[in-house]
Amino acid sequence: MPPFEKPRVEYAYEVDAQIRALRRHKERRKIPAKAPDRLLLATWNIANLGDPGQQRRDDDHRLIAELLGWFDLVAVQEVHDDSSALRAVHRHLPPEYRLIFSDAGGNEERAAFVYDSAKVTLLEKVGEIAIPPAAVRHIRLPGITQGFGGFDRNPYLAGFRVGALDFLLVNVHLYFGSDKGATSKRDMNRRALEAYAVARWADLRRTSPFAYSRNIIALGDFNLPKIDPADPIYAALTRRGLRLPEHSTKVGSNLAGDRYYDQLAFFPPGETERALVESAAVFDFDGAVFSTLWQRTHEKEPRLFFDFLRYYLSDHRILWTELRP
Repeated sequence: MPPFEKPRVEYAYEVDAQIRALRRHKERRKIPAKAPDRLLLATWNIANLGDPGQQRRDDDHRLIAELLGWFDLVAVQEVHDDSSALRAVHRHLPPEYRLIFSDAGGNEERAAFVYDSAKVTLLEKVGEIAIPPAAVRHIRLPGITQGFGGFDRNPYLAGFRVGALDFLLVNVHLYFGSDKGATSKRDMNRRALEAYAVARWADLRRTSPFAYSRNIIALGDFNLPKIDPADPIYAALTRRGLRLPEHSTKVGSNLAGDRYYDQLAFFPPGETERALVESAAVFDFDGAVFSTLWQRTHEKEPRLFFDFLRYYLSDHRILWTELRP
């Protein structure tokens, strides 16, 4: 998306105090500590990370690293072509954490995986989903006449191993569109076709005799308005059998809490489903950080708090789950 405007409000925060507040909120939200027999998996759209039009400071990078470091493996979206901010965040993570990321696609965005190499092993398969021209005709949905023109940002995939479990992660950021993307019929149709293209690819790969792994998890920012069979994006994504676990927190992943943009999806039955210990949960870091700014602004101009939050942290919350390998 285009970079957010710099917030009008001035606010100096003490980063260690914010980290303590986040850790207290982590306990309230029951995010477990890391354990040898568990995998903490997460996805986070970090808005315009590295975009020169949205300048974060070193303390902001520290807060982002604090949140990423709670998990063993994180899919990150909206990493800018200029990867210096991602590397700045990485410098604040423990030394065993590694990065891999894609080339830039639409909106000059990369996708990335951040993982704890002491627990998670990167396997041989790394790449992007690309639909060959001969297969484009198969990306069709009832009621949609427009054709599939390819992904705006090719989903980025990598194979990982934790314990005895090998799996493919597909890092997704589906097309949203113009400012009217939430309501534009053409934009919604394009997004639905992209969702179906991900689902079809995953279904074909897991059933192929040459499948690298039959355990496929698609996760990321699907720009999914709501978890509802009547929603066209949800219907397209689940059409080939992908299942979206229920969010135990019952709150959306946008700051307003009313949209379920960020998801993880997998095929039952199989090792991946049996490995799922907890249903997916959203971590609302906005309920913990910058509390004095919230107290200052929420009665007269609450928008100032959210403008500050989305500029220096993100406009998306973190979605996480716990797996038993």
